Amino acid sequence: MALHSFLRARRSSLPTLGLALAGVLALGGCQSLQTSDSFLGFITPYKVEIVQGNVVTSEQAALVKPGMNRAQVRDVLGTPLLADPFHANRWDYVFTIRRQGAAPQARRIKVLFDGDVLKSIDTGGALPSEQEFVASIDTFKPSRRAPELELTPEQLKALPVPPKPATVAAEPVGPTRTYPPLEPLS
Repeated sequence: MALHSFLRARRSSLPTLGLALAGVLALGGCQSLQTSDSFLGFITPYKVEIVQGNVVTSEQAALVKPGMNRAQVRDVLGTPLLADPFHANRWDYVFTIRRQGAAPQARRIKVLFDGDVLKSIDTGGALPSEQEFVASIDTFKPSRRAPELELTPEQLKALPVPPKPATVAAEPVGPTRTYPPLEPLS
């Protein structure tokens, strides 16, 4: 009899315990389903684009020459992301980008001055050209089969010849008018 009353008392907490256990299993299963950036292989959650710093391309870096003053360097490369007050002769151009569908990028360029004159620029490796940079962050996926934009010579020959319009001399409608000359005759 005591066992029967114990089970009856515990019967009300069994649904709660079962619901909690199902919730824990469901949450544990979510992690195993997410093996990449997509969920279940086809649903991709939105990720915010994060762009920080200045994009410095190889064309811009080629314009910067030793002997330029700070204003000239700023005109070419832009305002540095880091201008340390404890290292007044050093500017750091840091660039990072994370964009959905493209590989993350990070670059660091160090510009050193001797007073107000540019001493050197350290790019930390090869910089991409402007076209290469745009191609690296372009996530537009063109359709697999683009339509033809020009007709082949065979297709041109297959086109029907347009009828030639009949040329009919049009007679003036309404009264004919004569106007005086714009300038007086002398």
